[in-house]
Amino acid sequence: MKMRLSLTQKRSMLGLLFIAPWLIGFIFLFAGPLLQSILFSFSKLNISPTGYELELVGWSNFNTALFVDANFNRILTESILGMVVDVPLILFFSLFSAVLLNQKFRGRALARAIFFLPVILASGAISAAETFGLINLVGNATVAEELGQASGQFNVLSMVRILSEAGFPITVTEYIIGAVMRIYDIISSSGVQILIFLAALQSVPGSMYEVAKIEGATAYESFWKITFPMVSPLILTNMIYTIIDSFADSTVTRTIYETAFKTQNFGLSAAMAWLYTIVISLLLIIMGIIVSRKTFYQN
Repeated sequence: MKMRLSLTQKRSMLGLLFIAPWLIGFIFLFAGPLLQSILFSFSKLNISPTGYELELVGWSNFNTALFVDANFNRILTESILGMVVDVPLILFFSLFSAVLLNQKFRGRALARAIFFLPVILASGAISAAETFGLINLVGNATVAEELGQASGQFNVLSMVRILSEAGFPITVTEYIIGAVMRIYDIISSSGVQILIFLAALQSVPGSMYEVAKIEGATAYESFWKITFPMVSPLILTNMIYTIIDSFADSTVTRTIYETAFKTQNFGLSAAMAWLYTIVISLLLIIMGIIVSRKTFYQN
């Protein structure tokens, strides 16, 4: 007798099929090194002519990273605070840009490409091509210097005075000033998020806006009653992506790398990496729970 699968079971099978390539790759390529890094974090690694030897030291590496190392705590705290400030800015800018780029105007495809260009320039493929001499990006240093000079010429005091006279609290004023001073970093980190928001906006049925227009809703009301709820699931996705991306190439990552390959302290480096992973995981869980409670799911 042939067994019939329910719709839920069919969807579960499709989900497992979808993640199968990643799952297979994780088991055969990443699971071994992941378990080995846990062993390294509780050991002292000694290089020998025949390979390496492990000497178990318990929680000593974690204690050194948290209470002995002079820089790791400070760097980790600064990275977390920077992430807490930058993530809302990147999400706001990405959604704002996606809404603008979703409008119909001449040159829309070119405008979208320009917003995604910083992601391509910052990719590993570009740096690898430059390393092997396939391209020359010497001019980037000049551009960066000019951008630095332009930001240095930005009149901070005048903007502080304007915001203060407008009645903004000092905390909000400092946040806005910091956002303006980091506008280049925010734009260069928003390319993927803009594409994800664009895909979400294009999936919103046009009939919703037509009905809202017939009912006399303004553009402001349409955004908060239709656009924002419909793209809210992708806000959670973009938030998770932005948090992970902000730590992918940070001072914490560089510190972990230098500890392992410059000072040859692989045990301490592994302990730092796992502390860093635990902090990221806790942030993702906490922020994921908070945002998911306010997320609207159409189905």
